[in-house]
Amino acid sequence: MTPEDRYPGPELPQSGPHPQQDLDVLPYGSYYEPNPPAEHQDSPGEPTADGPDATYSGYGGARYLEQHWPVSGHSGGQGPAYAAFMAAERDPAAGQAPAQDDPPTIELGPPITEENPYATPYQPPAADPGPIGPLYVVGDVHGYLDELLAALHQQGLVDAEGHWSAGRSRVWFLGDFTDRGPDGIGVIDLVMQLAAEAAAAGGYCRALMGNHELLFLGAHRYGDEPVQSTAGTASFRAAWLLNGGQQHDLERLEGHHISWLSRLPAIALEDGHLLLHSDTTAYLEFGNSIDEVNDAVHDLLADEGADEWWDAFRRFTKRFAFRGPDGPMAAGELLGTYGGHRVVHGHSPIPYLTGEANSDSGERPYVPGPYIYADELAVAMDGGVTMEGRLLVARLPVD
Repeated sequence: MTPEDRYPGPELPQSGPHPQQDLDVLPYGSYYEPNPPAEHQDSPGEPTADGPDATYSGYGGARYLEQHWPVSGHSGGQGPAYAAFMAAERDPAAGQAPAQDDPPTIELGPPITEENPYATPYQPPAADPGPIGPLYVVGDVHGYLDELLAALHQQGLVDAEGHWSAGRSRVWFLGDFTDRGPDGIGVIDLVMQLAAEAAAAGGYCRALMGNHELLFLGAHRYGDEPVQSTAGTASFRAAWLLNGGQQHDLERLEGHHISWLSRLPAIALEDGHLLLHSDTTAYLEFGNSIDEVNDAVHDLLADEGADEWWDAFRRFTKRFAFRGPDGPMAAGELLGTYGGHRVVHGHSPIPYLTGEANSDSGERPYVPGPYIYADELAVAMDGGVTMEGRLLVARLPVD
């Protein structure tokens, strides 16, 4: 009997097609961490023996969390609209190879000049009074608002109208709200709305800054202004478009969105879970404590220039640090520095961590739930919604 048979779940809707690439890249290159062992790479910059798009999947101690995780089983076609899904809920009877350097020179337009809207100092949230409700985490959303609403409703976190219904529960979004999907600003508006509603109910809804938040803000602030990289010049707008940037999101970006996004923390610790967006050790380059890392990122957003922003985006776009034989050591280094007993992250889609993304079957990736790996020191939460996988919402701890 499969997990789907034991724990059937509703067929989740799809906001639209999923045509964009799945791994973040700088122009003409991906950032992978760590590099595959020699036996998995013929020579730098050349395809491996497994094919040009193969990724090393020698993860240590990895497994899916299948038990108690309902899996939606629909084919690769378009799912029902969110309104139909919610109506059914109310009425049950109704039924790449690694790149070695930053990008080469890109044709650039004139720079964008505007006032700096990022200069407001970061104010950390006040301490929460006493024990409250259960803790949930949400993986990468990437603009798929309907899928997010359905997944939150399935977990009982929002009602059929999309309003907070979880009382004193705690929810952390792991970043990457925009790009690739159809309604990134709608996702940001929803998370901001839920933050206010959760606070009024005695719980909270918070979010981390992902590399796509840095990219989106950089595209708005710096546009085609040149930034220096190890292989020439690039621009935030070029990288943003390459990574699925949606022009209508940029056109709808307003001051309150910018203010909220620029204050997001990069790292948090909840109930012994070290919450990160990216599966990289680059956080260690920003400080030796959670406060130091968050202050460093916010100081950079408030004061530094395009080159410094680009460098931060480049670092937080690295991935796969916890995969392979050295993965447990990398996860342990972060845990030893910042505290906690397990890293929980988004950023790298689970089908890439498992190697399923390299399959030529043409079928949708099988993502039954969060993915536990690195000798159970890491939990991956990016279900690959951009590649017709799943948008994951999970209650912690997962075992």
